[in-house]
Amino acid sequence: MKSDCLYIAARERHAGSLAISLGLMSLLRQQYEKVAFFRPLVIDAEDADCHYMKEVFDFEMPLERMVGMTLSDATELLSQNKKHELFENLIIAYQQLQKEHDFVMVHGMDLTRHASVIDFDINTELSKHFNAPFVAVLNAHEKSEDEVHKEIEMEIHSAEQSGVSLFAIFANQVSHMLSPEDCQTVSEQWPVPVFYLPYLQDLNTPTVKEVCQALDGKLLLNAEAPLNRLVKRPTVAAMTVENYLTRVKEGDLIIVPGDRTDILTASVMSIYSRNLPNIAGIFLTGGLIPSKIIMDLLEGFQATDIPVVSVEADTYPSAMRAHAVRAHLFAENEGKNHLALGLFDQYVKKDCLLAKFVTSQKKVTTPIMFEYSLFERAKQDLQTIVLPESKDERILRACEILLRRQVVNPILLGKADEIHYQCNLLGINLDGITIIDPDTSEWKGAFINEFYEMRKAKGMTLDLARDSMAHVSYFATMMVYKGLADGMVSGATHTTADTVRPALQIIKTQPGISLVSSVFFMCFNTRVLVYGDCAVNQNPNADQLSEIAISSALTALQFGIEPKVALLSYSTGESGHGDEVDKVRTAAQLAHQKRPDLEIEGPLQYDAAIDAEVARQKMPNSTVAGQATVFVFPDLNTGNNTYKAVQRASGAIAIGPVLQGLNKPVNDLSRGCTVDDIVNTVAITAIQAQQMEQPS
Repeated sequence: MKSDCLYIAARERHAGSLAISLGLMSLLRQQYEKVAFFRPLVIDAEDADCHYMKEVFDFEMPLERMVGMTLSDATELLSQNKKHELFENLIIAYQQLQKEHDFVMVHGMDLTRHASVIDFDINTELSKHFNAPFVAVLNAHEKSEDEVHKEIEMEIHSAEQSGVSLFAIFANQVSHMLSPEDCQTVSEQWPVPVFYLPYLQDLNTPTVKEVCQALDGKLLLNAEAPLNRLVKRPTVAAMTVENYLTRVKEGDLIIVPGDRTDILTASVMSIYSRNLPNIAGIFLTGGLIPSKIIMDLLEGFQATDIPVVSVEADTYPSAMRAHAVRAHLFAENEGKNHLALGLFDQYVKKDCLLAKFVTSQKKVTTPIMFEYSLFERAKQDLQTIVLPESKDERILRACEILLRRQVVNPILLGKADEIHYQCNLLGINLDGITIIDPDTSEWKGAFINEFYEMRKAKGMTLDLARDSMAHVSYFATMMVYKGLADGMVSGATHTTADTVRPALQIIKTQPGISLVSSVFFMCFNTRVLVYGDCAVNQNPNADQLSEIAISSALTALQFGIEPKVALLSYSTGESGHGDEVDKVRTAAQLAHQKRPDLEIEGPLQYDAAIDAEVARQKMPNSTVAGQATVFVFPDLNTGNNTYKAVQRASGAIAIGPVLQGLNKPVNDLSRGCTVDDIVNTVAITAIQAQQMEQPS
C-alpha cells in the first residue's frame, strides 16, 4: 500500500530525528507541490523544529497550523480524563492539512523529561489514529552492532503487536560505521527498509551561537560576527600569553575573564596569523567589558571575523555550561544543513522510499523540485568542475555546499595557503577539495605552448600566450579543453567576455553551430520555462536567431522540459510586417528547415505564446501558441529586460545564464550572483558534461 503521509518519531532522546525529517522532506519536496509539516504535540507553541523546517523549505503555511497543541494543554485534557477529546482535536487538525496538501509529514513528540507526564506511547497511538505509516528513528550512538540489531528487532516486533504500519527504521549516529554499500547490504536482512547513518562529529558539535544562547551572551565589536563556527573544545585561558598560545587548538572556544585584555588581544591577533590555529570565538566572563581604548584598538584591527562575547557568569561556571551545550540544527547554519542532507543522500536508498509513496498526479514543477532535480541528476555521474575565482567568498561557500552534498568534484584555482586562510577566517570547511595554483602548476608550460600553436595563425605570439595563461579563466578553460576538468563556471568577479572569449578561442562551438548563446531557466510556482538569448548576442540576424532557437530547444530537452519554441516579436503570424518581424519569421522558417523534428513557431507575441485563450484567437491551429515552454527573444535588449522584469514582477527564480553551443560546458555567472546561483549553475554544468559524454 502506497502512502501520502508519514509519522516520524524518535525512540529515545538525542536520536537526531530532525535530521531524518530534513532528509525526508527534501525527498518529498522533489515529488510533491504541496507538502505540510505537522507536529501534533510540542513543549512550546513557538516550536523550534517548526521554525526550522519553515525557514529551510520556505513553507507558506503559517506556523500555528504546523502545531497541534502544547504538551501542557494535552496533559490538562488527560488529567480530566478527556483522552478521546485530545485525539479528536489532533485528528481534525491533521485531516484538514491532508485536504489542502499532497503529502503530510508528521514529526512526533520529542522524548524529553517533559514528556514523562504522558504514561503511554502517544506517537504510536497518533500514528494509528492518523493512519500514517510510522518511521522509527533509533539512537545508535556508542552502541554495538548487536545492540542496534536487537533494537531493530524490538521495533519491528512492537509494530506488529501494536498494529502500527511500519514504513522504515533509521538507525542514526551509528558508531561502528560501514560504507554506504555495506549498509545497504545489511539493511536487506529486515522485512522493512532499514537505513544506517553514521555519527559525524561536525553534526554533533555545537556552534558559537548555541553556546552564546546557552550562556545568555552578548556580542561585542560586531553584531554580525560569524556565529556558525564549530566549538570543538571550550578552553579556559588562565596562563600568560606565551604559555596560553602554545596550548590553543583548532576550533577552541576561549573562555577568559573580561579583564584579561592581554589574552583578548593575543587571541584576536592569532586569527590573522597563518602560523597559529583558528579559534572559534572568545567569551569574556564576569560581565567585565574591556575599556574603550581596548575596544577601539580591536575595532581598528578589524577584529570582525571572530565572535567576541560577554557573559555575566564567572569563568568556571561558564566553562561548565559551555561543555554541556548540545548541538542542534539551525536554518541559518547552511553548512550543517547541507552536511546532514549529504549524509542522507549518501546512505539512504531513496528509490526504495519513493516506491512506497503515492505518485503525484499533477504535472507540476516547482522551483524547489527543479533545483533538487539538478542535484539528483548531477550526483548520478560525478563530474569535475573547475571554479577559477577562489578569492570570492560566494565561490568558497558554494564549494562547501557542493562538497557536502556531493554534487560534483570541484576544483579551485589559486594558492592553497591563501584559500585555506580565507576559509578559516570565514568558518568554511573545504577539507578534501582540490586546489591548483596556475603559477606553479606542471601544466602551465604545456598550456602556453598549445595555446600558441592553436592561435599562431591568427597572430598569437608566445608572449601573448604566456600572458593569456596568467589569467585564471584561460587556464581553467584549457583544463576543460584537455579533459582535466569536465566543465568550468566563472563570472562572479569577471565579465561575460572574460568567460566566453577563452571558450570560443580554445573549446570552440559544436559542429553545425556558429555562435554561442545563452538561456535562463525561469522557475515559476508550478513550471519551468526557458528564455533565450538574454545574455550574449546583442542583435542576431535571422540565421543566428534560428540557431539560438534550436540550441535553446536542445537545452530544454537536456533538462527534462518538452521544447515548444516560440520566436517572439511584436506581431503574431502573418498580421504584421517590418524588418524586425520579418527577421523573426525568416528565423522560424530556417529553424524548421534545419530541425523539422522540433516544434518551433514564429513570429509570436508573448501573450499568444503563453496564454491558451489568446492563442485560440490569434493562432488557433498552432501546436506551440499558448503552450510554449521555450521563448526566444529577437535581440539582447528585449530578452535581458524581459527576463528581469518577469523575475521581479512574478517572483520567479532565474537560473542562468546557461551557455549553449560549445563543445564542452563553460558557464557564466552574473557578478551579482548568490551562493545558490553558483551551486545551481555548477550542477547545470555537470549535467551538460554528462550529456556530452553520451554517444550521440
